[in-house]
Amino acid sequence: MVIDVHVHPAFYDPICQDAQRINKRKAVMGYDLMSPFPLELVNKQMAFAGIDKLVLLPEDSSTMDGEAVLSNEEIDKIVRLDPNRFIGFATVDPGRADALEVLEYALGTLKLRGLKLHPSKQQFYPNDPKLFPIYELCLKYNVPITFHCGLSWQPNTYLKFSHPYLFEDIAIRYPELRINLAHLGFPWVVETAAVILKYPNVYADTACCYMDCPEQFFEQLFLKQMGPLWVEHNLADKLLFGSNNPRFRPARIKRGLESLRFSAETTAKILGLNAEKFLGMEGNING
Repeated sequence: MVIDVHVHPAFYDPICQDAQRINKRKAVMGYDLMSPFPLELVNKQMAFAGIDKLVLLPEDSSTMDGEAVLSNEEIDKIVRLDPNRFIGFATVDPGRADALEVLEYALGTLKLRGLKLHPSKQQFYPNDPKLFPIYELCLKYNVPITFHCGLSWQPNTYLKFSHPYLFEDIAIRYPELRINLAHLGFPWVVETAAVILKYPNVYADTACCYMDCPEQFFEQLFLKQMGPLWVEHNLADKLLFGSNNPRFRPARIKRGLESLRFSAETTAKILGLNAEKFLGMEGNING
């Protein structure tokens, strides 16, 4: 099974009926040149890339932007249209006075299966004790957290909030909490490798904003910035396939990974088996 753990469904047609809301979503998320498209196109992209499931990530920066521009309810609506393909994560702005209530509803009532947090956008340090009740609620529901880590192309984002080392405190304090450091923490790729190597509960995904072609970019990250055998010998169990769609096409990211010529066993882990562990899907045929 191939699972893309990093997809932003900002332009899926079923949640794009309000033009004003779409324009705000474009501005807040930095998607100025994109437009809504039907789910049929999503299905074709998945078939072309050989992807079985997508993890859909929402975004709530309401303390800055007045609302969740990609809400938990919108994610739930998409998942209900095709629960065999879509895995919905929740969002919450930690700055909201009702943050715990929002997250409790998303996990307990909507049954969303993880949490996405964006420290650079939501402007918090992930090791701030104010976040601990949110992490503990995720532990209560046994759901993982994907954190934005490293560079963000979105407007009004700050690198200082998303350095990989900031997540070490969480990994130590909550060893049972499954954590994904998105984007390999780029540009701090080696630092991210150190964190995911040291802590069994921490993963990283491949949803990188490449600056040339995926093949060259991943060669630089995985075979030059990292040692050529780091993944095969040490990190094969800790990497997750993520595309960062719609900013990048899933087939291109997958092609870039496959060009590295990892062993078949390692490739299978990165493309899906590790995601099953991260998502808590092991032993569940239907995910």
